[in-house]
Amino acid sequence: MLGFILNALLAGLMVAAIAGPLGCFVVWRRMSYFGDTLAHSALFGIALGLLLEINLELAVIMACTVLAVVLVLMDNRRGLSTDTILGILAHSSLALGLVIISFTDNQVNLLSYLFGDLLTVSTLNLAWIGIATFIVMVLLFQNWNKLLAMTLHEELAQVEGINTKAMRLLLMLLIALIVAVSMKVVGILLITSLLIIPPACARTFARTPEAMALIASAVGCLAVCGGIASSWFWDTPTGPSIVVMASLLFVIGRLSGPGERA
Repeated sequence: MLGFILNALLAGLMVAAIAGPLGCFVVWRRMSYFGDTLAHSALFGIALGLLLEINLELAVIMACTVLAVVLVLMDNRRGLSTDTILGILAHSSLALGLVIISFTDNQVNLLSYLFGDLLTVSTLNLAWIGIATFIVMVLLFQNWNKLLAMTLHEELAQVEGINTKAMRLLLMLLIALIVAVSMKVVGILLITSLLIIPPACARTFARTPEAMALIASAVGCLAVCGGIASSWFWDTPTGPSIVVMASLLFVIGRLSGPGERA
């Protein structure tokens, strides 16, 4: 009994801890729609994994990574706005994933993928989440100043010698990796909430970007603990419960905080 609760708690805390600082860039750069697009492509990755009979986590990571690269390549071309490109990729990958699943013989519980099933996190799932979290944390820490400079003023960052195209691609790949491994925590349809709500709540109290990242991680971890607790005591779905807790923390923060700072 304690084993699966511990796995769920560790998985949720690891994802929330890294989604906080990474989500700050999503909020600062107004990339929430990009997160939704990656989340939709995760279902396409699941479909390919089932069709090719390969590890689902690996298939989702590959699908999200390819979509992130495709978006960067398409974004460099003139003619279509970023929102239009994101809309096309999001709905196309979601629809294609559902079509592919219909051709597989596997009996798939789509609800567990769409809304998460944190209490069924296995040791292997936990290992995937741990590896991805470590990789994202190291790369984010090493490139924090460059990513921050690009976010604050992209043209000035270019003048200072920062390769903004490479940094933009790196940021998208990091988001793609976290979206891919977060599937078990809150589900495909709710993944973006962990990248947006905790940073939005932290923005009320933070005086510096670094403080906002730390507070966002703390808010995310509190939401995970509260969501798992409510799921345990009231038998509510774990993923949506985490999002509800994060939303409550956001509302409380907005009502009691001094206003946006970072």
